[in-house]
Amino acid sequence: MTSQYSTNNKNRLLQVARESLAIFLKNGKRPVFETEVPEFLRKRAVFVTLRKNDSGDLRGCIGQTEARYPLIEAVSKTAISSAVDDSRFPPVTLEELPKLSIEINVLTEITTIEPQDVVVGKHGLLLRKGLSSGLFLPEVAPSQAWDRITLLDQLCSKADLPLGTWQDPDAELFCFESESWVEN
Repeated sequence: MTSQYSTNNKNRLLQVARESLAIFLKNGKRPVFETEVPEFLRKRAVFVTLRKNDSGDLRGCIGQTEARYPLIEAVSKTAISSAVDDSRFPPVTLEELPKLSIEINVLTEITTIEPQDVVVGKHGLLLRKGLSSGLFLPEVAPSQAWDRITLLDQLCSKADLPLGTWQDPDAELFCFESESWVEN
């Protein structure tokens, strides 16, 4: 996916995420950011991932697949959610914040895809069956050295579904691409 955002705008969005976390973790308030930048005002779906600087271990990751908020607001809200709403981890503390790095993923629109058309490293995937669902961002499979079949099976596992469920006629498979960047 070609870059849609300048280095300055990427850095500004990382700054918005970090400021949002600092303010919220300090006093429980959600900041509001004013902007005139047109691309920051477009509604976009985003994910924010928090990792420990020393180990690279995941500390929180939350996002949306639907564009509901202007980008600048989506980044702020999602950064806070990834810090305090990811049920896999205890809430991030203010003291912990300097030891974390922030990654932002801005998603394209989500569309259906056939399993044989999945391209590892290009497509993020969402699998739904009944009330279960699982999602992986595009960079997950390459980071784990998964092939397409392993990716699809691991997606089933993440959704708490039996391996191979992606082949069921009533399972829905969706894809998206994303542009991502991380703090230096």
